Amino acid sequence: MAEAGAAPPQADAPAENKDAKSGVASILDDKDGNLSKLAQMVLGKNGGDRLFYFPSRDQPYTPEKYGYKFEDVTFKSADGTELHGWFMPAKVGAKKAKATVVFSHGNAGSVAHHLGFVDWLVRANYNVLLYDYRAFGRSKGSITRKGVIEDVQAAFDYIVTRKDVNPDKLVSFSHSLGGAKSVTAIGMKPIKGLRAVIVDGGFASYRDMAREKAGELGANLTTDEFSAIDYVEKLTPVPLLIVHGEKDTMVPISQGEKLFAKAKHPKTFFRVKNGRHTDALGCNHGEYRKKMLAWLDKALAQK
Repeated sequence: MAEAGAAPPQADAPAENKDAKSGVASILDDKDGNLSKLAQMVLGKNGGDRLFYFPSRDQPYTPEKYGYKFEDVTFKSADGTELHGWFMPAKVGAKKAKATVVFSHGNAGSVAHHLGFVDWLVRANYNVLLYDYRAFGRSKGSITRKGVIEDVQAAFDYIVTRKDVNPDKLVSFSHSLGGAKSVTAIGMKPIKGLRAVIVDGGFASYRDMAREKAGELGANLTTDEFSAIDYVEKLTPVPLLIVHGEKDTMVPISQGEKLFAKAKHPKTFFRVKNGRHTDALGCNHGEYRKKMLAWLDKALAQK
């Protein structure tokens, strides 16, 4: 068993193929809209959703490999889909934890590939629930936009049933796609006991992101249904922290800024110099991890 504190890898969507994009630029621009209309007939109004999900059933290791205790857990989403996750107790023990973090990961891989986003929180004495959406990892079912949002809600419904978790000290932490999903999920269904919401590298609008990756064709193949920008105002009075790297080429920092502008107070924005999509909190010698922990202490101290 490795010593706790070893750094597990982190994952997200495959890098954008810029050559391929430029090679079909005239098609993706779809100025007359005819290609979009044809594609919508074949794929449906949210046919472009495949731009957002890269699920993997692969789970090559568990937290034990890196020296962490964990428990395999399963729970059901609103439609009965069985979901799988890992519950990782705080270093001091689950019942003595500062709070419990529910982590909603990005758009690729499985829980194993996202362990590096949260293992440090265990060492900082937070419990962590790291779970897979439907069709990811060992979770069952197939992907739908609404279904994944319900999966986020189901994770919170599950965590408060545990006797070793304080239901009045919950934290939502999310990355990338998980940020878009968690903001919407919480905005639709407020969570009792939620003390803080943290979004790392999240995006405000599905259509904005589809346009970023696949031009007007991509934008026309999806909708902004359930986009975070329409729900972020509903998070108040829960404190919101948005973290975004200045060098994020996957989700432009403008998306984080757009979400922040729409949110109501209390809200905080960490603009991370040199931060990329998967390392904003970890870069600069973990400077922003320390800032996030200090921010969490203040959020949890509020009544």
